[in-house]
Amino acid sequence: MIDVFSPTGNTARTLDQTLGGPSDWVRLRTLILLRWMAIVGQSAAILVAWRYYQIEFHLLMTFGVVAAAIAFNVASILFYPQNTRLTERGALIALLFDTLQLSLLLFLTGGLNNPFALLILAPATIAATALQTRATAFIAVVTIALVTVVALFHLPLHVQGGAAIEVPWLFSFGFWLAIVTGVAFLGVYARRVASEMQSMSRALLATQMALAREQKLTDLGGVVAAAAHELGTPLATIKLVSTEMIADLDSQPDLRADAELVREQADRCRDILRSMGRAGKDDLLMRSAPLSAVMREAADPHSGRGKTLVFHPDEPDPELRRQPTILRRPEVIHGLRNLVQNAVDFAESRVWIDLSWTGDRITIRITDDGPGYPPHVLPRIGDPFVRHRRESEGADRRPGYDGMGLGLFIAKTLLERTGARLVFSNGTDPFLTDEEKPQRSGAVVEVTWPRAMIEAGDTLMQGENSPFGP
Repeated sequence: MIDVFSPTGNTARTLDQTLGGPSDWVRLRTLILLRWMAIVGQSAAILVAWRYYQIEFHLLMTFGVVAAAIAFNVASILFYPQNTRLTERGALIALLFDTLQLSLLLFLTGGLNNPFALLILAPATIAATALQTRATAFIAVVTIALVTVVALFHLPLHVQGGAAIEVPWLFSFGFWLAIVTGVAFLGVYARRVASEMQSMSRALLATQMALAREQKLTDLGGVVAAAAHELGTPLATIKLVSTEMIADLDSQPDLRADAELVREQADRCRDILRSMGRAGKDDLLMRSAPLSAVMREAADPHSGRGKTLVFHPDEPDPELRRQPTILRRPEVIHGLRNLVQNAVDFAESRVWIDLSWTGDRITIRITDDGPGYPPHVLPRIGDPFVRHRRESEGADRRPGYDGMGLGLFIAKTLLERTGARLVFSNGTDPFLTDEEKPQRSGAVVEVTWPRAMIEAGDTLMQGENSPFGP
């Protein structure tokens, strides 16, 4: 297999509409509260330095800069609801203002000689968690430029006697280098962590959407099958009565034609309900099925896509010849279906599905004759968004797929929820030639459950059927 992706572009668009961009997660109220905290801290530091440490600086100008932050907060409160979620542009403007305000304060209070110069890292770090990469890089570049300017040009601090407070040039250079390094390191670190969290949030939402869809389909099939079961007797009665009427109406052709029409329509209703109810019903007996039946149900949508699906039940122990009956859970069916889909997408002509079981384990192994997983991707299979596919890459092999890396993540997540353990591998070494490769040379996915986690118990076979819903 070349790739490990499953959702269609429609799924991607649905996720984008549901989650929005990363900056849409930042509330204006959050930045306002953080700015109020900064204002209180700045005011306290200025008063302590001036009143208790007798440090001389431009007090009015310094408080004027703090007043600008107060005015910015008040304007934000007056003109926007506090539950406003900022767009990327709005968050960028707010963080740029904070960076400029802090830089101006440092310019008035000794530059990098000020021990609070480290706080200039805060807006850049917030940007890395809330904005896209381009906006984050812009904030980082602006921060580094302003720190460099403040390091070279600033108003010095003086004690009450008039002596200037300066540190040696080497220490000033070290402070500048530490802040620049901090902006770069914290930006990359925070951006990486935030990106992983965003990817996981989107992937989990996609998993929930897939599971909800599978549950709805299962419930819908159950309702239809239950309706077919319940309507079977009335339809049979209608057919029987109409047949008797046809026999008694030989002398009345008009009424006989009507009776024949009633019988035909009863048969048609039976056929429609039978075709719609193949998925099962909300019957205690239908909540479980033999292992091979569940596997075939999961693989059925991909059986007509031009690839041969070969099933191999394996009965290694004569004492365990009876095939296990497992739960027909939506997580199991949808997860296995995704794995089969991935195999069919990249198989050359055949996919093998091997079923085996022991006294305490149930195993399903799905193998294809395709090129297999790329070796560098194997350690990361099952993570969301393994890589983004270029538009032209794989377009012919998988039309409609956007390369988000959610397919195997969804399958792995759903199956692990049922107690399964998944192992991904290749059927052969990648350096072998085509002539040397065995028949099952493609990707291999092995799903293993403890029997106690997936096998249907005897109690499930007993009791009355339960209706859908509460």
